[in-house]
Amino acid sequence: MHCPFCKNTDTRVLDSRVADEGGAIRRRRVCSACEKRFTTIEQMQLTVVKRSGATEPFVRDKAIAGVRKACKGRPVDDDDLARLGQQVEDTLRDSGCAEVPAHEVGLAILEPLKSLDEVAYLRFASVYKQFESADDFADEIASLMAAGADGELAEHTATKDQHQT
Repeated sequence: MHCPFCKNTDTRVLDSRVADEGGAIRRRRVCSACEKRFTTIEQMQLTVVKRSGATEPFVRDKAIAGVRKACKGRPVDDDDLARLGQQVEDTLRDSGCAEVPAHEVGLAILEPLKSLDEVAYLRFASVYKQFESADDFADEIASLMAAGADGELAEHTATKDQHQT
């Protein structure tokens, strides 16, 4: 580790702690040359494996940019997108794999996007799942409506059970 002040390569670790709910390690270091202290955060590097086999680092902002296009004209703000980006990254890190297929990144985006905005979800899904006809849209809408009905039914049942007790 290079000292950020004098660029010396000889540094010592004074303290290490788990950070970011176990997703990173925070280290307090001291330079043996200038004796200045600094902090580093070490985190597993996520790598996306593209369909072609090429790899590139996972960049949260790139994932958010794709979702932002799907959310254009929708009531979704930058804070919503930042939270979604964090959820996607957390999901990918929780998999425990350093290399994640691009397909998994798309799947990690779909679920939180569905909860955020169904229209944006349909837009994103139409590109991600390569819809080719109106029937593909109709099938996805039917799936959304069925999932929504299941959620409403479960909510209605829970409310009914509370009133009976």
